[in-house]
Amino acid sequence: MVALGLYSCSCSFPSKKALQISPSLLFLSPRHPKLLHFTISRFLRARAASSFIANHQEPIRTSYAGVQLEETVDDTKHGKLRLDSWISSRIQGISRARVQSSIKSGLVTVNGRVVDKVSHGLRAGDKVSCVISELQPLRAEPEDIPVDIVFEDDHVLVVNKPPHMVVHPAPGNATGTLVNGILHHCSLPTVALPENDVLSDTEDVSDDEAFSYGASAAASVRPGIVHRLDKGTSGLLVVAKDEHSHAHLSEQFKQHTIQRVYISLTCGVPSPSAGRIDIPIGRDSNNRIRMVAVPGLSHRERARHAASRYKVIEVLAGGGSAMVQWRLETGRTHQIRAHAKYMGIPLLGDEVYGGTKNMALSLLRPRTSLNYTDQLSQLVSRLERPYLHALVLGFEHPHTSEKIHFSCPPPPDFSEILSHLRKIGMEKVSFSHRDASSKE
Repeated sequence: MVALGLYSCSCSFPSKKALQISPSLLFLSPRHPKLLHFTISRFLRARAASSFIANHQEPIRTSYAGVQLEETVDDTKHGKLRLDSWISSRIQGISRARVQSSIKSGLVTVNGRVVDKVSHGLRAGDKVSCVISELQPLRAEPEDIPVDIVFEDDHVLVVNKPPHMVVHPAPGNATGTLVNGILHHCSLPTVALPENDVLSDTEDVSDDEAFSYGASAAASVRPGIVHRLDKGTSGLLVVAKDEHSHAHLSEQFKQHTIQRVYISLTCGVPSPSAGRIDIPIGRDSNNRIRMVAVPGLSHRERARHAASRYKVIEVLAGGGSAMVQWRLETGRTHQIRAHAKYMGIPLLGDEVYGGTKNMALSLLRPRTSLNYTDQLSQLVSRLERPYLHALVLGFEHPHTSEKIHFSCPPPPDFSEILSHLRKIGMEKVSFSHRDASSKE
């Protein structure tokens, strides 16, 4: 029989007795350098490879920023060629990751049309135009910043990420990230990327929340990170402390066997009050940082399968808002936020996906008594992020095969907004006499 572990944060909301976990004091010390080797080994190999190329090939550029390529694809011997592979072969010494960054940034055209799919197939006669994007080196330095450790053993960390914290360094967010805090917690040195293999703003904007370490030295600035949460999202996140754990957990994400439950505050109330959304999600062609739910077969070539189950826990503020629980079947970037927008109930505070302060006011003001109007205005002015919290995380322990589950209540800002919405009006939703079958 498989053992089941249950853990929760020590917090007052909801009222549960938390299991106190004593962090190990020995993990990842200089005498136990598991993660140290794991996080920087590829970085060292990348440097060695760069050194080898520098000594055996001339000339090698010191910077590829602004390099332009305009060329017609010759006859292909093996059918289609991948766009990123072909461009990499035409610019000597450039990394595939650097080319992929330029493609994702919209700096590559094929036959005059912008193509942002790195695996786009080329045919003989295609005319390709490319400009290599400007990149800045990234460094991940240990920082003595608070990291809320929910669980820790020799192989994994489970962290309660606060809102407004970025998971890993990226241009514009080089410090103050969860990775910086973990490096300090694990007594690890500064980690840097070679100049030719740095990340761009779009390098991290993949179509999945789970990370997959490849040969790229980009992994060096994400030590042990298996998946991510958006900057504004709070809640539970698992970190691998050795390579086996990372591979095992990554496979669980790939197979969609990780249990993830989120709660959110929405603008309006979904109808029906429970169901299943099975709408593909793809990049918004008009805004590279935003995803969009794309119904219909004709658009599936630029979108990926995404499925979410939801149910309303509480109707708030007389129907102006709701607390909604989400269970993810897939893990696309911004999946809940994009599906919520598609349903017409964007998350409260989600300016990118339509949950603006103006929308919140338009829904809440008509349902609020006159003597609460001033407080409502102050409440809405404090909406600083999408109110989404990763409440539950469950997975199979990569070394013991134990099924372990963790829960952690939302942070104070979420609880404060929820409390005010309840004061305006609150109705619990009963599920006993309701059809909770899957719906699109």
